[in-house]
Amino acid sequence: MTEAAIDDVLRAGLWIAVQISAPLLAVALIAGVVVGLFQALTSVQEPTLTFVPKVGLMLAVFWVSMSFMTAALTTFFTGRVLPLIAGG
Repeated sequence: MTEAAIDDVLRAGLWIAVQISAPLLAVALIAGVVVGLFQALTSVQEPTLTFVPKVGLMLAVFWVSMSFMTAALTTFFTGRVLPLIAGG
């Protein structure tokens, strides 16, 4: 296996990681901004107020996007990683 092939697989793996984590990170960012705005407007500084909605929304998004994540990882491994392992 050449150095270029390793770099290509690593680059593709990092891109898959970005694609898989993007929905969860986007929801955490949006929920954090909304809850932070709510806290700033109402002067309520409760630490659990930021944690509970973020975790709940992230669990919901994870449950919805689980099939996409599984399909992306399966496609990556069967299309990129397994041929490299089988070929040498």
